[in-house]
Amino acid sequence: MDDLTGFQRDLLYVIAGADQPSGQDIKDEIEQYYSSEINHGRLYPNLDTIVNKDLVEKGQLDRRTNYYAITDEGEQAVEDRHEWESRYIG
Repeated sequence: MDDLTGFQRDLLYVIAGADQPSGQDIKDEIEQYYSSEINHGRLYPNLDTIVNKDLVEKGQLDRRTNYYAITDEGEQAVEDRHEWESRYIG
């Protein structure tokens, strides 16, 4: 988790808080948080990075739509980060 960008970490949190969201679901949620449009050229390469780090798995809902699901390793990374943050902010 320590080598993720803040954006990648935010994507991981969105995926952790949802039930197998599609890329569009993740995009909608992250755009709401950032209050700005996130283009596909930013979103999907960053999703691929967290998939390649085995923090998230990517599957296919249909021919055009992928879903993303947090892995056990991803859940542990989120939990570890939360514990670390809680030492500094109450």
